[in-house]
Amino acid sequence: MISGRGLGHTGGTLDKLESIPGFNTGLEIEKFRSQVIEHGLAIIGQSDHLAPADRRIYAVRDVTATVSSPPLMISSILSKKLAEGLDGLVLDIKYGSGAFSVSAAEAELLAVEMSRVAVKAGVNCTAMVSDMNSPLAGSAGNALEVLEAVRFLRGEMVSERLQTVTYALCGELLRAGGLAETAAEGDRMARQCVSSGAAAEKFCTMVSEQGGPVSLLENAENILPAAPIVAPVKAMSAGYVQAMHTKRIGNAVVSLGGGRLHPDDDIDPAVGLSRLVTTGDRIEEGEPLAFVHAGSEGDWLNAAQVVQNSVSIGEEPVPQSDVIHSRIDGTENEYAG
Repeated sequence: MISGRGLGHTGGTLDKLESIPGFNTGLEIEKFRSQVIEHGLAIIGQSDHLAPADRRIYAVRDVTATVSSPPLMISSILSKKLAEGLDGLVLDIKYGSGAFSVSAAEAELLAVEMSRVAVKAGVNCTAMVSDMNSPLAGSAGNALEVLEAVRFLRGEMVSERLQTVTYALCGELLRAGGLAETAAEGDRMARQCVSSGAAAEKFCTMVSEQGGPVSLLENAENILPAAPIVAPVKAMSAGYVQAMHTKRIGNAVVSLGGGRLHPDDDIDPAVGLSRLVTTGDRIEEGEPLAFVHAGSEGDWLNAAQVVQNSVSIGEEPVPQSDVIHSRIDGTENEYAG
């Protein structure tokens, strides 16, 4: 997989992986190729020799305030994916307050166009349109999200929304690769890989092959960087979480130093948010809305205020929306799902 870095309020896969001490996302092409052949898995970034156009597209999106421009998003994402020589591609296109596409209709249009471009380039492609009006999981921030992913692989309790999206995408990809007859069968296969420990073992192999610690799975809590200040943001009243502005929550992570506004900005991998509430949760006055992981008291106060302003609490319960909204097939002209 060739991935990108975060820009604006969005997180980047490379930034998250580089929060693992020693992890190298800049492998030479031959090392990348040999690792995939031997172990079946590698995640790196674009380079001057691999999808070089993506760096220029990123820079253009930054300086022209067009980060959310659909044509540039499609070009940036697919320039990396098509360079991999893929047989199949499954995209996760999000909508909502934390996504570039505010409405499901906008996200579906983007999914249709992106999957059509991929199919025309010779890649079997489908897209899942998923809801981002609530955080996908309980953590936001680079090392904190890696820790949650490790806990997922260890079989510990994680967000139901995270599990639903992860297994849906895995099921689609296994079907696209001919390893499962249907996406539902692929979903079951993926769950078995996690429960058996096979997925965790494969992840650990990738981490160690790319320079990371061999004991990450067993000792992630002590290996990953940690912020010096960790404290809760407490609810000012009791009630139900009725809405969350997830873009603001993402910007809270950026304000802590965990994201970038320009491609060359440095980031702090340790900062972010953990144990976030989600829409529909019942909460009592004084209970945590989230824990802020900060580098200074001032940063903590600023982020805590943003979190307070991003969570709406009311007396009436609100049902949680389905995280998977629809499925788009790049070979079809109409929506399926």
